[in-house]
Amino acid sequence: MANLAVFASGNGTNFEAIAKALAHTRHRIVCLIADKKDAFALVRAEKLGIPSHIVSYKDRTREDAEGEMLAVLAPLHIDYIALAGFMRLLGRRLIDAYPSRIINIHPALLPKYPGTRGIEESYHSGDRELGITIHYVDYGLDSGPVILQRSFTRGAGESVGEIERRIHELEHIWYPRVMIDILDTPGGDFSRNVYPRRGENAVEDAAENVAEDAAEYMAEDVKH
Repeated sequence: MANLAVFASGNGTNFEAIAKALAHTRHRIVCLIADKKDAFALVRAEKLGIPSHIVSYKDRTREDAEGEMLAVLAPLHIDYIALAGFMRLLGRRLIDAYPSRIINIHPALLPKYPGTRGIEESYHSGDRELGITIHYVDYGLDSGPVILQRSFTRGAGESVGEIERRIHELEHIWYPRVMIDILDTPGGDFSRNVYPRRGENAVEDAAENVAEDAAEYMAEDVKH
């Protein structure tokens, strides 16, 4: 059994997707850390019965905030950390405490369009292929080794809102699956050179098991 911590800053649909997927495994999310007191992820955590903590960065250094995070995590025997819409760049202190054990999901095909505006920048780029990247976290901005990328071809005339929904569908399918595989194999190398291929069309490959949950998450996203 592996213990997972999740960091989030906003809505928390990826956090909830992972939590629901792990409910069918021997692994568990032992805490959610949010950096904003109004993050809707905190409401989701309460509903799911997952302990949560607010660690504010306001009027303090990143090192100080990360020290508080480490104090929260230390007694929980955390095996991995998943960033789920966590809008902060992690520093060396936290990364060095969990080397190769912090995973992030980014809503663009890295190395293109890193940062907080990945969907908007990829949409306005005119690129035909858009998608997601799941990767290890290193000291840079969305620059860690890639674990998995999945993409789709945009349709003519699709709005940024429609593209965003398709991106989130991929996230809710693939992030839980990748995290389960990682938690099943502690210390394993899941760079994309060794990660098992599971079909080029992610939506078709996973739709039978996760389509209903993905639709539910998207409906909640619209509400909140």
